Amino acid sequence: MLLALDLGNTNLTVGVFDGDRLVHEGRFATRRDATRDELGTQLRGLLAAGGVTDRIDQAAVSSVVPSMDRALREAAVHYFDVQPLVVGPGTRTGIRIHYDPPRDVGADRIVTAVGVRHRYGGPAIIVDFGTATTLDAIDAQGDYLGGAIAPGVRLSLDALSLRAARLPWVELAVPGPALARTTVASMQAGVVYGVVGQVEEIVRRMRGEMAGRPQVVATGGLAELLAPHIPCVDHIDPRITLEGLRLVAELNRSEG
Repeated sequence: MLLALDLGNTNLTVGVFDGDRLVHEGRFATRRDATRDELGTQLRGLLAAGGVTDRIDQAAVSSVVPSMDRALREAAVHYFDVQPLVVGPGTRTGIRIHYDPPRDVGADRIVTAVGVRHRYGGPAIIVDFGTATTLDAIDAQGDYLGGAIAPGVRLSLDALSLRAARLPWVELAVPGPALARTTVASMQAGVVYGVVGQVEEIVRRMRGEMAGRPQVVATGGLAELLAPHIPCVDHIDPRITLEGLRLVAELNRSEG
């Protein structure tokens, strides 16, 4: 069985695959000071809660938090007796990267592109709602073309309450009318509807710069909350990054 670990700035997303089937998943808050033993204990607990009793014989990691890579790698070795594949420069992905330099693209963006190419084909635009909102493009062959990065929705709300003395911290929720009548509703409307317009405009521009008619795939921790309100989105797939990790692990195992 494969243990797939997508380490982001906000969450560590975990998937367990039996062949090509995702049998269990979960997520933890990212803690940059987490030790090998804390991570290992959390991962073992997650597997136990999901009734995963078969041996983990492979692990794959995409990470955008380099300071945690060592602890996560050591947790895989110590608690599961596997040397994980950490996706990075030199890892076989099956796609060409048209970015300057290629190593600057986050591993999560590349493995997500691999998953989207496999499941939906290209051309496609991938909108990932996480700590940052990223929009990435692949062409008809699935090659990675580049993308755009914007502040994430939660980050924008937090910045408002942090830097504006009279604005409170508010929950992220789908707002009501754009013409809001309370401070909380006004902040929610401004940020959420702002993201709707932002994504629509960037997708419009990207489509004008790409061949064909790219479909739009939304993913990330906030995709199910936000994407239904964005007309250009064709597919909502919060687990596509885990699927991409599985595919990259399979490719490197078969060719390694």
